[in-house]
Amino acid sequence: MSPNPVIHPAMSLSSVKAFFAEHAPDIEVIELQQSTATVAQAAEGHGVAPEQIAKTLAVRINDEVILIVTRGDARLDNKKFKAQFSTKPRMLALDEVEAETGHPVGGVCPFGLNKPHKIYCDISLKAFDEVVPAAGAIHAAVRISPERMASLTGAAWADLCVA
Repeated sequence: MSPNPVIHPAMSLSSVKAFFAEHAPDIEVIELQQSTATVAQAAEGHGVAPEQIAKTLAVRINDEVILIVTRGDARLDNKKFKAQFSTKPRMLALDEVEAETGHPVGGVCPFGLNKPHKIYCDISLKAFDEVVPAAGAIHAAVRISPERMASLTGAAWADLCVA
């Protein structure tokens, strides 16, 4: 078995930029000088409330990895998750996240993935006209409406979290 490939952060960022160049050229990837790897850092860096940060969680369901995009102050609700998927959520280990998504922890997003994954947007995002998800690097993000993010990524809407 070969070791997990190491994804260079610039490759991850460039895959997100390429995604937007092809699918939504009007959306600009915003790169800041400081890290925005945590919800608090991202909110401060982009001048928004923490709940407006759209964080992407990588979760294993049996042999499948799915991505869940939710508001920054939310956490998975185990009962809601089990009702939707008939199993408990299992977060990916940090070293698995980059191998599965192509993005480093703190830069994980539903755009420019290195392999296809089912994506779910939590309905809590619908409270906002604009959210700020990461863009493949710990200092990059985009501003986008939740509806457009779901449309661009082929995400399904689900009620999986509690704020």
